[in-house]
Amino acid sequence: MKLLSTRDRFIPNFKCDTQKIFPAVIAGPNSNICFLMSHILSIYKIAQITYSSATEENNQNEAAFFHWMFPTGNKQQMWLLRLLLLFRWIWIGVIYDEAESLERLLRNCEDVIVIVFHNAEIFPSFISEQTRPLSLCNDECSPGNRKLNVEGQPFCCYDCLPCPEGEISIYTDEDRCFQCQEGYYSNKNHDFCLRKVVTFLSYEEPLGIGLATSAVALSFMTALVLAIFVKYHNTPIVKVNNRMLSYTLLISLLLSFLCTLLFIGQPQKMTCLLRQTAFGIVFSVVISCLLAKTTTVVIAFMANKPGSTMNKWVGKRLATSIVLSCSLIQAMICTLWLATSPPFPDSDTELYAQNSVLKCNEGSDIMFYCVLGFMGFLAIISLTVAFLARKLPDSFNEAKFITFSMLLFCSVWLTFVPTYLSTKGKYTVAVEIFSILASSAGLLGFIFSPKCYIILFRPEQNKREQLMKRKG
Repeated sequence: MKLLSTRDRFIPNFKCDTQKIFPAVIAGPNSNICFLMSHILSIYKIAQITYSSATEENNQNEAAFFHWMFPTGNKQQMWLLRLLLLFRWIWIGVIYDEAESLERLLRNCEDVIVIVFHNAEIFPSFISEQTRPLSLCNDECSPGNRKLNVEGQPFCCYDCLPCPEGEISIYTDEDRCFQCQEGYYSNKNHDFCLRKVVTFLSYEEPLGIGLATSAVALSFMTALVLAIFVKYHNTPIVKVNNRMLSYTLLISLLLSFLCTLLFIGQPQKMTCLLRQTAFGIVFSVVISCLLAKTTTVVIAFMANKPGSTMNKWVGKRLATSIVLSCSLIQAMICTLWLATSPPFPDSDTELYAQNSVLKCNEGSDIMFYCVLGFMGFLAIISLTVAFLARKLPDSFNEAKFITFSMLLFCSVWLTFVPTYLSTKGKYTVAVEIFSILASSAGLLGFIFSPKCYIILFRPEQNKREQLMKRKG
């Protein structure tokens, strides 16, 4: 009280001369006395700091100047109880001398057996005993499992459930399992996350090697056929079936075989942009060349009829128009695709538990199927025209061979759609590569192998007189 009076006289509530004002008072360990002193000190706006466990203060004005360094007794009891529950201690010995606080503790410990000692002196003896705390019901849940409380049983009775796939628990008696981050998977014991193995159709694996080797071999064969046609370009069998269309078809087939190499290897931004669009445009040129060949045969036959007005359509102009228009439409579809929603490199971490599959996301599935749909439309028209022209009397009529090749082509791509949708990961890419190679190889074999056979092994049939005999 002298601190609150004048310098020489004991007069509470009066300050008759100048004196130093204390910023705060450090109180003693007795929380009751500290609480009573706070009423007086708050009048003088002097803060009191106590290192004891004080009671709750309801008066907001007094509480502003009364601070304790430890939580209240109720909060201490609450956190002590949480600590006991964390370690699953069921049998607890408590040394206590305050009955009111003890009752509050016992009310909070409904599921815990508490033994109370009123005399602290027995504490040491208690500790000494063309005892390890044990659960009353079951053992603790090991890492890789989570607890599941049993309905109608105390909190210490629970089942242990293994963590589901992709989730782990790393501590004992976890309440829940935690999901591994993207790109990781849970190990066998579900107590650790492992990085997923990155997979894609590569040149190092047998499937990639086999497809790449087939593409290169077929490309070489196509180049060889093209070289034969160029060398014997003045022979009747090459001239009679439109040399430029044959050259264009062979070059397109060569590019179709080579474009499959864009599908193999780790997906990159440029390969994802090029592989589907290049495939769509090149194949459209291939099919439009076949359509132009068969259409030319039909127009030529109709022009030979008396009184026909189809003569003006016979020639290279019609074939060139068909190839350019069909290819241009497909190019416009691909350009729209790249401008609106282009393909991009992506990874699928949900497909397999232990693998992360690198792939090219098509960007827009609608545009992808538009490209396939336009090629299918051209193939159906080409097949129909070739089938109708297969028996027309013309020298080396290619319609018969185109019919067989287009039947194979349509069969391959009709099978492709359900197979493509049902496969997963890198095998989806392998299915598309196989379809490209199989359909292109069918066109190369059915259309050009008979001509190459005559050029190389039956040169006597590669004469104008022989061609004229075959008419009709």
